[in-house]
Amino acid sequence: MQQRRLGRTGLSVSVLGYGCGAIGGLMVRGTQADQDRAIGRAIDAGVTYFDTAAVYGDGASERNLGRVLRALGAKVAVGTKVRIFPQQRGNIAGTITASLEASLERLGRDRVDIFQLHNPITLSGEAPAFTPDAILGEAVPALEKLRGEGKVRWFGITGLGDAPALRRVLDEGGFATAQMPYNILNPSGVAPLPPGSAMPDLGRVIQHAASADVGVMAIRVLAGGALSGSEARSPLGVPKVDPIASGSSYADDVEAARRLLPLVEAGYAADLVELALRFAMMPEQVSTVLVGTSSLEELDHAVAAVNRGPLPEEALSMLGGLQAAPQDAASPV
Repeated sequence: MQQRRLGRTGLSVSVLGYGCGAIGGLMVRGTQADQDRAIGRAIDAGVTYFDTAAVYGDGASERNLGRVLRALGAKVAVGTKVRIFPQQRGNIAGTITASLEASLERLGRDRVDIFQLHNPITLSGEAPAFTPDAILGEAVPALEKLRGEGKVRWFGITGLGDAPALRRVLDEGGFATAQMPYNILNPSGVAPLPPGSAMPDLGRVIQHAASADVGVMAIRVLAGGALSGSEARSPLGVPKVDPIASGSSYADDVEAARRLLPLVEAGYAADLVELALRFAMMPEQVSTVLVGTSSLEELDHAVAAVNRGPLPEEALSMLGGLQAAPQDAASPV
């Protein structure tokens, strides 16, 4: 599998990163045997980056990932995250430190490669978001201290919020990585929105991050599963997914995904999931695309998709035509 440089960290990470969150659910609610097989199979396929967080299954994801990696003796990069809840806002530094200590214990590690702040960043700072001043003045010193202690190799953010606020934090905060939404429905983290699109404009924040040598991890590359073209959910995954940086509802995202089926029918991809993954991996500004799974079959399918490489120019031309086609007023694209 292709490996890419993760910004200024210098780490080499697989173009497909394995997400251990609740949307796919395997590493939270799957059987131990399936979790063992999934991580082993991912590593055998060349996956070298694994993403988890304290909030995924209230620590279950970290415990399960740590258990499997220790058993395998795997030398891979691991990232985890801290989310600061409203009742913790008065003690940002203490919350960050305590969260990391608990994560390290669950993972069974002395340090993590990447530690990311998992709150939005906005100009208003209304909870659960924080203002740039709060991030730069309170969170960053705590993160730098943990890095100085050797418990974190690099620290980053989940790049949700206002583009101007994110740009300031990326410019001034010393963040080495950023997880940012990017998918075929809303590519505005990198490029302009298609004409007439009702998707939120992300202001090319991915492009801005990459220009500062921040390693970008693309998230929501399948729009929480909507880019399968089906509203059906796996029993292991969360039953309801709220859109992030896409349409007004999951159903709207599914509808928008189905409008891309002519690309599948033309033979440019086996299905919508393959189409979405091959699109998401294309920008040079993206180091890895994070995907969670509910089954081994979904993992195998994701690996096969990225190994097919980027979409051809003919597919992108057809995509542009589909996105430019007139849509009814209720449509998200």
